[in-house]
Amino acid sequence: MRTEVKHRLATLRHWRVRKKISGTAQRPRMSVCFTGKHIYVQFVDDVRGVTLASASTRAKDLPERGKLKANVSSAAIVGRRAAEAALAKGITAVVFDRGSNCYHGKVKALADAAREAGLKF
Repeated sequence: MRTEVKHRLATLRHWRVRKKISGTAQRPRMSVCFTGKHIYVQFVDDVRGVTLASASTRAKDLPERGKLKANVSSAAIVGRRAAEAALAKGITAVVFDRGSNCYHGKVKALADAAREAGLKF
């Protein structure tokens, strides 16, 4: 499949997911983004349009920062770190936004690790 077609289909999947969910101050949206090299998680209050907390494989305070990639084991680490960052800001319940990704593999590992660390979604 051509790259433009794949990108267009991913954009349509992302819009389909996003029209159904929205984050608030009490229950922000946990947005997950995977690139070829890194994993990013943000907790977003869509009413005010602000990011409340975030975590990624590029965070400077991670001791194993140079070894983390966009894979399942790194997704679990980032999921735990994201949950810790959210709990530190007083966020206990979130709405999970998987973007255009299927709930499988890296996405599932990140979500399960965040749940084990104390987030409810």
